Amino acid sequence: MSSRRAQFRPCIDLHDGQVKQIVGSTLQDAGAGPATNFISDRTPGYYAELYRDLKLPGGHVIQLGKGNEAAAREALAAWPGGLQIGGGVHPDNAISWLDAGASHVIVTSYIFEAGEIHWDRLNTLHQCVGSSRLVLDLSCRKRNGRYFIVTDRWQNFTEWELSAETLEKLSHFAAEFLIHAVDVEGKQQGIDLELLELLAQNSPIDCVYAGGIASLEDIAIIEQYGQGRIHYTIGSALDIFGGKLPLADVMTRNQDHRTEKRS
Repeated sequence: MSSRRAQFRPCIDLHDGQVKQIVGSTLQDAGAGPATNFISDRTPGYYAELYRDLKLPGGHVIQLGKGNEAAAREALAAWPGGLQIGGGVHPDNAISWLDAGASHVIVTSYIFEAGEIHWDRLNTLHQCVGSSRLVLDLSCRKRNGRYFIVTDRWQNFTEWELSAETLEKLSHFAAEFLIHAVDVEGKQQGIDLELLELLAQNSPIDCVYAGGIASLEDIAIIEQYGQGRIHYTIGSALDIFGGKLPLADVMTRNQDHRTEKRS
């Protein structure tokens, strides 16, 4: 049994400058807005301060589209060094995000174009911030029975399968992977166990899994199958985002798991 421990990672998802929880697969560049589970009347700074006070580092602020920069900077300023930032990150702004208080920058769409990885871009970004402060978002959807990385707010499939080979190649550039199971994201219908097992068996570095978590039982499955290397984030299911799963219970479960691992 591994002595490593799964960690709960909080999130602040921003859409149109507000903290929201949406159904990830419904994001679009045009037309009707995404299916939305929750719109908060609290500021991004409120959530950042909450996570700071609860000592929950390693969470992420995700900008879902344009118009979120001010809100993102507010969150980072509320807890310098406590949160990662993703959405629209590239070499020209990565350092400014770190200077604004981000612990890491998260990137996906910048390194992909026309469905392919642009290794020159990845190398440039890596040289800019280093692997210790770079997180690669490899969020994925299933096509023909296999998982493929998706970009541009999860709308477009790349040609890169989320395979052992892909995970190995990309692991040299990053501190960890952030992976949303897009097909179950925001639906609170349970986790994607097949994807979880794929990551646990094949990722050389730690991953943060997101998607479908709705209960303490789901968390227990992640702890069991993740071998201590798969951390997790919860959105729509949490009571602080309008869901039924109390954040207090998640923290108690997380603390109990840590105590069990130490004993």
